[in-house]
Amino acid sequence: MSALVEAVRAGRTAEVIGLLDELTDSERRAAFPELQALRKELRAAPWDAASRRAYPALHAAGVACHTGAAAVASWIVAADMRWSGTSAALLLRLLGDRPSEWLADLTQRLAQRPAASGVPYELMSGLVRLSGCPVPTTDAYVRGWMGHVGWGWQRGGTLLDRMRPDPHLRELVAALFETNDIGGLLEWPQGDGPDSWTGALTGLAAEGLVEREVMLDACLARLLRGGTTTEQRVFLRLLKALKPSRDEERQRVADWLALACDAVSPVASHAQSVLSALTLDGELDGRRLAEMSSAVLFRTEKKLVRAQLVLLGKVLARDSGTAEELLPVVARAFGHADSDVQERALKLVERHLRKADTAGVRGEIAVEAEQLIPGLRLRAVHLFGAAPAADLAPYEEVLPPAPAPTLLAPAPGSAAEVAEEVGAAMETEPGVAGFERALDGLVRHAYRDREALVEALGPVISRRWWHGAESGLRYRSRFSRSDFSVSGAEDGLDLLLAVLLDKVDLGTLHAFVQHGSTVRECGHSALSRTFAARLWEVAYRLRTDPLPFLLSTPTWSTGLLEPDELVDRLEEYRRLGARVSAADFAQALLRVRRTDRPAAARAAERAAALGTREGARLADWLAAPGDGQPTVRRRTSGSRILLETGELLELQQDFPAEYRYLGRPVGVFTDRWYCHHWSDDARAHWLAVLPERRELVAVRLLRDLSDLAVDDDRGAAVLPRLAESGGEAGEAVHLGLAYGLGARHAEDRLAAVDALLTLAARGQLDRDRLGADLGQLVRRGAVKPLRLAESARTAAATGADATVWEILRHTLPPLLAEFATGGAGASARGLGELLAVAAESAERCGARGEIPHLAQTADRRGSSRIVAQARRLRGALTWEVAA
Repeated sequence: MSALVEAVRAGRTAEVIGLLDELTDSERRAAFPELQALRKELRAAPWDAASRRAYPALHAAGVACHTGAAAVASWIVAADMRWSGTSAALLLRLLGDRPSEWLADLTQRLAQRPAASGVPYELMSGLVRLSGCPVPTTDAYVRGWMGHVGWGWQRGGTLLDRMRPDPHLRELVAALFETNDIGGLLEWPQGDGPDSWTGALTGLAAEGLVEREVMLDACLARLLRGGTTTEQRVFLRLLKALKPSRDEERQRVADWLALACDAVSPVASHAQSVLSALTLDGELDGRRLAEMSSAVLFRTEKKLVRAQLVLLGKVLARDSGTAEELLPVVARAFGHADSDVQERALKLVERHLRKADTAGVRGEIAVEAEQLIPGLRLRAVHLFGAAPAADLAPYEEVLPPAPAPTLLAPAPGSAAEVAEEVGAAMETEPGVAGFERALDGLVRHAYRDREALVEALGPVISRRWWHGAESGLRYRSRFSRSDFSVSGAEDGLDLLLAVLLDKVDLGTLHAFVQHGSTVRECGHSALSRTFAARLWEVAYRLRTDPLPFLLSTPTWSTGLLEPDELVDRLEEYRRLGARVSAADFAQALLRVRRTDRPAAARAAERAAALGTREGARLADWLAAPGDGQPTVRRRTSGSRILLETGELLELQQDFPAEYRYLGRPVGVFTDRWYCHHWSDDARAHWLAVLPERRELVAVRLLRDLSDLAVDDDRGAAVLPRLAESGGEAGEAVHLGLAYGLGARHAEDRLAAVDALLTLAARGQLDRDRLGADLGQLVRRGAVKPLRLAESARTAAATGADATVWEILRHTLPPLLAEFATGGAGASARGLGELLAVAAESAERCGARGEIPHLAQTADRRGSSRIVAQARRLRGALTWEVAA
């Protein structure tokens, strides 16, 4: 046995095969434990030339020495064997002397493995041939077969040529339609070219090698199942290539109806065209047409709905006897979101109502007509007695309640609780509340019992990347691959944990406290430096003079700190004789609430009575107005509108050096904007640095927010947090919101809508300013009208029609002016949708008045969507005159 193991270890595969041929079954079984031990040894060894050399021989020897089919299957697909295994031909030679039943069992076990296991198709098909068992139709086998014939161009011939001789062709083609997520493979390697899967499968059907009827039914069944867009596209292409005859289409009417009602748009469109042809040929009765139309008219795709109305119009014009059955169905389109569809449906009803002028039909249509837009409802009142718009309840704005900040829970009471909080904060983004509780818990318990805290933190520390370092880690700039660069909550907690374990040199900590960050400046530096400065100073104090607790821990989840609570903490510091951390106290000042002037005045008196330097500083800070804002200047950069600010002296006096950056000017062209501050998580903590000065945060995030619309970036999660924060919501907040409403990605637009509704519910939304900003951004091409229209429609759907209208009434004039004067810029594309949303909101909220340049647009010739919706909006704004 030692000779076999040595040959395996040396990688002499031919010698191993010869030795195995000489062994009996019992001798092979006896050799397996040594092979298993060698495998364990190779797993622990480095991945070097020696181990790579041994694996193919080990793979072959293990297959030969195993006796059970399950064990052989596991050995063949083992992850450590996969990349250096034996060829399929050699494995088949080793297994060729096993009984047919055993080989059939092995075949099924291998075929049942996931396709990702990488079992070679040549091995599975060879086992089918040796055992004579039925061909498996599992996912792994079918995918393997497709890869074998699809990528077999080296053997010559077309895909169809390579498929013809397969003895199991019918079973595998049938299984192809049952295999999930197969669309990508059917697209390769030729897509829809002449040597594609579509061409090969239709060729097989034409030659009778597979039954065409079976393939047609399988194709329809696969489309009915749904699936990815790629799959639906591929099977629809195959269905069209099979070219079903009119008889075949008639026999499958139920399938076409189901596809027209529920399938994805391209498939539904094809099914609709088939049913339309059958209908016009008299092959589809009125009941089935009504059933189909009821579902299709509820679809959101305007193209499908319009095509269905056209079909219904042709049927009604040709056969007046169908009017009584079909007109109530047409009336269901009165509730469609698109006003053009409503108008088309109403015209169709007007044209054919006399053919079914009965009380029952009129009653049904009148009920549906209550969903029409006001301008069309007036026509419905005169036509068949629908409820007039005046009968509707008066409009009342409905806004979702603004999220309320939450109180922070008390700091963890034990070291074990601190460890649990810290562990959770480092595994998932904890938010401001979770991070601040974990941070305060670390500081408090390091002051009380450092050793007990370190012991409790053991499981958390063991999972950190820096744990086990032999020597102290020294801080370096991120741009020189620093070990600790505090950008977010996890970085800060990592730093403190490493300090607790003496993994950071004291000199490193002292250098940062004395000289600040060495990170290269960028537009976000003021916020990131302030956030990091407190954590580095806390880390320094953990090593030199631990703090009893943090002064700056907020009262509320937004980062706001109540003034009385800060005074209480300063009193406790005085009682303990503790030395205040300059950065911690500076952060506390920035967080303390000053907008509640009576509460601030009372707390200022208490602070002054403390008789300490920090008490006097707090008293002066609370007595100051607290609402100073820097001068703001608008600048343009390409299609963007950005802001620059001047100095804010209030934040540059009596603050530590790292905090004074918050009061420095912000420049559009002088500041760097490409940096490592890409995390949304860190931005929540930046807002908590200045919980009553969100404009100072927003102006430094404005370039990033503009990227949402201009460069199709992601990252609008900060917008709802900005809306929930405190202080003035000025130019920066509204410009950032405008960019978010025009963001490329739907989830970012949804976040912007949440922010808009929050500001509106808090009474902080300047609708005129936001609307004017959006108008300029759309005109400049920074925001696309279609994206803005989608955001506006989403906001209006919550009940905020008046808010949406007041915004859009200031957005539309510059766009209408450009269109009225013959402008054909980017703002014209999608302007019709924007006008439609404005008209919908104006109709619902009962808006009246005039919009500059609307009349000129509405008076233009033609029936384009822009002109039609301009007329609709004008009608809504002059409703009383029209009525």
